[in-house]
Amino acid sequence: MLLALLASLALADTARYTVQIAGNTAGEQLLVTEPTGSLTIRFRFNDRGRGPDQLSRINLDASGLPVSVAITGNNYLKSPVREEFQTSGPSVSWRNDAEEGREAVGGFYLPFNAAPEFDGILVRALRRAGGRLTLYPAGEARLDSAGTRTVLQEDRSATVTLYTVSGLGFTPSYVWLDPAGDTFAIMDGWTRIIRSGWESVGDALAAAQDSAGATREATAAARIADRPTGPVVIRRAALFDPVEKRVVPAMAVVVEGNRITAVGNEGEVTIPAGAREIDARGRTLLPGLWDMHAHAGAVDGPLNIAAGVTSIRDLANDVDELTALTARWDRGEAIGPRVVRGGFIDGPGPFAGPTKALVSTPEQAREWVDRYAALGAVQIKVYSSLDTALVKAIVERAHARGLRVSGHIPNGMSAAQAVAAGFDEIQHANMLLLNFIAGDSVDTRTPERFRAVGRHGAEVDIGADSVKAFIAMLAARGIEVDPTLATFEDMFLGRPRAMAPGDAIMAPRLPAQARRGLLAGGLPAPGDLDQKHRAAYATMLRLVKALHDAGVPLLAGTDCTAGFCLHRELELYSEAGIPNAEVLRIATLGAATVAGQADRLGRIAPGMLADLILVEGNPVADIRAIRRVAVVMKDGVLFDPAAVHASVGVRSWREVLP
Repeated sequence: MLLALLASLALADTARYTVQIAGNTAGEQLLVTEPTGSLTIRFRFNDRGRGPDQLSRINLDASGLPVSVAITGNNYLKSPVREEFQTSGPSVSWRNDAEEGREAVGGFYLPFNAAPEFDGILVRALRRAGGRLTLYPAGEARLDSAGTRTVLQEDRSATVTLYTVSGLGFTPSYVWLDPAGDTFAIMDGWTRIIRSGWESVGDALAAAQDSAGATREATAAARIADRPTGPVVIRRAALFDPVEKRVVPAMAVVVEGNRITAVGNEGEVTIPAGAREIDARGRTLLPGLWDMHAHAGAVDGPLNIAAGVTSIRDLANDVDELTALTARWDRGEAIGPRVVRGGFIDGPGPFAGPTKALVSTPEQAREWVDRYAALGAVQIKVYSSLDTALVKAIVERAHARGLRVSGHIPNGMSAAQAVAAGFDEIQHANMLLLNFIAGDSVDTRTPERFRAVGRHGAEVDIGADSVKAFIAMLAARGIEVDPTLATFEDMFLGRPRAMAPGDAIMAPRLPAQARRGLLAGGLPAPGDLDQKHRAAYATMLRLVKALHDAGVPLLAGTDCTAGFCLHRELELYSEAGIPNAEVLRIATLGAATVAGQADRLGRIAPGMLADLILVEGNPVADIRAIRRVAVVMKDGVLFDPAAVHASVGVRSWREVLP
């Protein structure tokens, strides 16, 4: 299709960009500008079998504002895409699979299925407009310059300017332009889009972006973090005890520095002279929450802290970037949780995970285990493309180094076989259901590990003898399960224009452009797949309840939007039928125990680290109260959740929740 298009165009300009994910080439963005000024964009990449393949045609006016846009192809989850934007006289209109609308002329339409180059188009339009533009269908974009940098590529150099655009998400977006005003690079976390032939300068540009972001984060941390100069006492609190799994009324807790020094009945605890008092009447005091399945980025720091998530377990990340990010959080130079590291290992191939740790031999596998152990990792997470022949080497070296082993089930291996090979934990509920439906025909390196469950998950009888025997085996061996139900709720229940229930709760609080993304829907579900996906998800809930009832340890992890998804994960366990007190134990002491931190975190007692949260109401009576976080303390430092959320453009729960 593209070759035929190019052959028919009288080309004036063509630009190519490389798409990289975690340093690996994953796709391309091709820009073709006609003599008329019309622009055609081909954007595609492969991320473990997922990824968009889209063709966009754009016409701009003299101010650089889109006059018309037409986009076809497929989105990240392979759903068909057809999007149109048109100008007609004094008004503009748009329609895509998730939204439609009409407004007066004068703003900038940022497509729902926007290729990266639209950020470059937006920056150029903002420059012409004086740095501020209304966005369709909602929001406002604001432009700032963050300086220039000269980069070297062999015998060439280029001077590029970094622009920041606020209003597109939780934090500013970054766009690099060359002296002609053309896009040079757009980078966000693991993903880089950079002009072809200049890939080697990506690290330097990323470092400059990181420096700008670190400055912004340090400013927010200095303004928001409340560092008491003396003791703090929390009085008249209903205290959740995860050991006894009950709420104890009228308790007082004293914190000095970063440690809890006294806990007891109100009126019986000695209050240090000059202590700052926090009145906790009508509130429940809990240990800080844990998210046991995170992939941390800078914005996840404030999102977690504002939600009362004071500790996370990171299960896959760039080794160097996570080290730097964790150091900033630990030093208080940015707002973020404690981090327990898991090391991520996969095998090479077209569906390899986003990691530098791609191994093909036992020697390589053992080297990466050793490197992660030296970095302080508590476990190794393996992924779907790993050669099953290497599982033994990883398990043996990890266990010898005192590390646990968890992960996806590598392609060609069943969950039962993974446990027999030495797995200590399994990520994702779909990996358990695949034990009964995968067969040799399902390539679990690909999105088939989701689609097959969507088609056949409801056929798994949780009460069948084979399923009960499998669950009993997990319980007998003490195998933990990290179900990530919140992720699958979106995947199996989300529909274009109809958010999954958890997303619908979150949406009113998010920045306008972030909120739009929740309308995309999950896995494509045409015809009878809609009901099959819903039934498969109901089976997941029954599975999680059966695991709990059998004594299989559950870990509350998310693998989706920080903070918000942890709250939803706990609500889903409650909906599945697990008692709320047990749900809260899972997210506090249970998580700390698995992470090897139970001697300092996970409960409220003298000598423990001062990671505490106060929530309005009683989450043991109503788990939804866990969303109403009023005060957060991490390592003795106090945070107002509303102020933390405001720093990333999120509305307080007090403005939205009933």
